[in-house]
Amino acid sequence: MTQPSKDKLDEKPTGSAFLEPFSQIWLAGLGAFARTRQEGGRLFETLVKEGEEVEALTRKTADDMFAEMKGKVEAVRGKATDKLDRLEQAFQDRVARALGRLGVPTNDDIQKIATRIEALSDSLRQLSSKK
Repeated sequence: MTQPSKDKLDEKPTGSAFLEPFSQIWLAGLGAFARTRQEGGRLFETLVKEGEEVEALTRKTADDMFAEMKGKVEAVRGKATDKLDRLEQAFQDRVARALGRLGVPTNDDIQKIATRIEALSDSLRQLSSKK
């Protein structure tokens, strides 16, 4: 089998050039199958064993890469969440300052007023019940 030249490797495959490696793989598989039929079951068993080894190695490599990528995604997700939380807090602080400059009462201010109104209402009820 001839190896493609460096120029061929640098080119982007188009049309039939893209399919050529797949065709070669298919032909190699057919050749292996034909040789297996000629040389008997021993070669076939050897090829199956080698295929199982390659599959196991490939599967392990893929699992390792998946685990690594999953860890990286989790790390990036954590950083993004942290940054969004800080951005949200900065936005809330700026809005609160702007509303304060405009004289809009905060939730704490309203709660204090509600507490004072409740205290004044209690005082009025006590005064009216004495009369």
